[in-house]
Amino acid sequence: MTTSDTGRDTAAVTGLLLAAGGGRRLGGRPKALLTHCGRPLVEHAVATLRAGGCARVHIVLGARADEVRARALLPDCVLVDNPDWEQGMGTSLRAGLDSLAGTGARAALVSLVDQPGIGPEAIARVLAAGTSPGSLVSAAYDGVRGHPVLFGAAHWPGIAATATGDRGARAYLKEHADRLTLVECGDVAEAYDIDTEADLAHLE
Repeated sequence: MTTSDTGRDTAAVTGLLLAAGGGRRLGGRPKALLTHCGRPLVEHAVATLRAGGCARVHIVLGARADEVRARALLPDCVLVDNPDWEQGMGTSLRAGLDSLAGTGARAALVSLVDQPGIGPEAIARVLAAGTSPGSLVSAAYDGVRGHPVLFGAAHWPGIAATATGDRGARAYLKEHADRLTLVECGDVAEAYDIDTEADLAHLE
């Protein structure tokens, strides 16, 4: 069993990394394979999840999944193929949550591969706020909801039923705003996305 400093079982929370995007605005370069600190960006994202306290990590792949498998070092990760990745993030979220069935996970901490400005500190804060299968927790940046987001297992069926297109869990979170715990992370992370050529300046 893996525990946090408070003694809570953190192995019950699986990191769920959405890394299926094809980088349409980046000339068709999959975001998982962008180079950051000399290695594929997906490796950096996995290391961040683990440093933040997620011992188990599932990665949803889509665009050029075989190439990601060949080029990235992803030991002890569960790799999940999403054949419908072109239909949007919602399909990746559903595929990722489906992959957790039967694993014993009580919550999923969802992060995006193209947000390298979000480091282990933000992961740890959101992880610490998720205490049960009924938890619904999101990082916030100056009070605005962002990633990562922790979904307790009790919420997975509802999220899967409403996750469509590129909206992901947005509709579900809006509907359940009264149950959502926001954890401010703007002092320890930057929530930019790597979406365009100009954004590549954030990579090292």
